[in-house]
Amino acid sequence: MSPSHLRRALTAGLMAAFVSVVPARAETLDKVMFGTNWVAEAEHGGFFQAVADGTYKKYGLDVTIVPGGPNENNRMLLIAGKIDFFMAANTLMSFDAVANNVPVVTIAAVFQKDPQVMLTQPDAKIAKIEDLKPLTLFVSKEGMTSYFQWLKSEYGFSEKNVRPYNFNPQPFIANPKSAMQGYVTSEPFAVEKAAGFKPNVLLLADYGFNTYSTLIESRRDVVEKKPDMVQRFVDASMVGWYNYIYRDNSAGNAMIKKLNPEMTDELLAYSVAKMKEYGIVDSGDSLKNGIGAMSDERYTSFFNKMVKAGVVKADLDFRKSYTLRFVNKGVGAELRPSKP
Repeated sequence: MSPSHLRRALTAGLMAAFVSVVPARAETLDKVMFGTNWVAEAEHGGFFQAVADGTYKKYGLDVTIVPGGPNENNRMLLIAGKIDFFMAANTLMSFDAVANNVPVVTIAAVFQKDPQVMLTQPDAKIAKIEDLKPLTLFVSKEGMTSYFQWLKSEYGFSEKNVRPYNFNPQPFIANPKSAMQGYVTSEPFAVEKAAGFKPNVLLLADYGFNTYSTLIESRRDVVEKKPDMVQRFVDASMVGWYNYIYRDNSAGNAMIKKLNPEMTDELLAYSVAKMKEYGIVDSGDSLKNGIGAMSDERYTSFFNKMVKAGVVKADLDFRKSYTLRFVNKGVGAELRPSKP
C-alpha cells in the first residue's frame, strides 16, 4: 500500500472510531427533572403526554417527571437544585416567592384559568356568584387565605357562614343550602358519583379571579445559564398539552394510570372534557399566543386585586416573579383544531 493510501486508510479508521465513541449532538439528550405538585392526574396530562409520545426527546430532552403528593415537597427540591423545573399551583405562589426571596421564576402558565369552583346543589337556584352569600360555605384553609379574601373584597362575602372544608363532599351533599369549593375537573364528578345529582358549577375565573394556574417554575440560575434548554422544555411541554387536549392522549393517560392506579378512564375523560369546555388550558391570550401564554397586563391586574384583598403587600416587586422570555411564541398552535 502506498504512503498516501496508508494515510487515507488510517484517517478513515480513526474517523470511524471517533464517530462510534462520540455520539452526534442530535442524539445527546439533556437530562431534565420536572416535579409536579400532586399525584399523576389529567390536570398534569400534557407533561406526561410529552414524555410518553416522545415529544421531549424530539426537543433533545430526557425528561423524568417526579410526581408530588401529600408527603412530597417538590418545590423544595427545585430550590435545593435536585430538580430543574416545578409545577406551581398559581400566581400567588410566585408572588410569595418574591416576598420571601426564594430564587425561582415562573416561565410559563399552562392554565389560562384557575380551575377553582364553588359547587351548589341543583335546588339552590344559584344564578351568579353573589347568590352564594346566604349559604353555608365549605372552604379550605388555603382557600380562606387566597380566593376567599378576594370574594370578600370584590363581592362583599362574610366569613360568618364559612365552615372548614376537609376535602370530603359529604357535609355539602347533606346540606342543600350549602356550597363547596373544588376543581372543575374533579369535584363535580365526585359529587355526582356519590350523590347522584349534577351540582351547579361557578368557575371563579369567570367572575374575575384571574390568576394563572399550573405554572412552570425554574430557578433563576437555570434560566440564566441554560436558556436554550429552558426554551426547549417550555416548547415541548406546550406541544404535549396541545396533543393531550386535542389529539390522541392515550399514551399520556396510560402513563398517568401506571403512576396513579386510582385514576380511571372515566375520570380522565371527564377532566379533559371540562378543561376544554371551560377553556382552562386554551382560551384568552393563548388563542393568539399559544398555550402557556402570559402577559404583563394580566399579572398587573391580578396583583392589584390581591393588594386590594390584603393578600399581598402593595410594595411587592411582583414583576420579579415571572419572565415572558420563553412564551407567547405560538409553539404547537398548528395542532389546535379549527374550532377548539
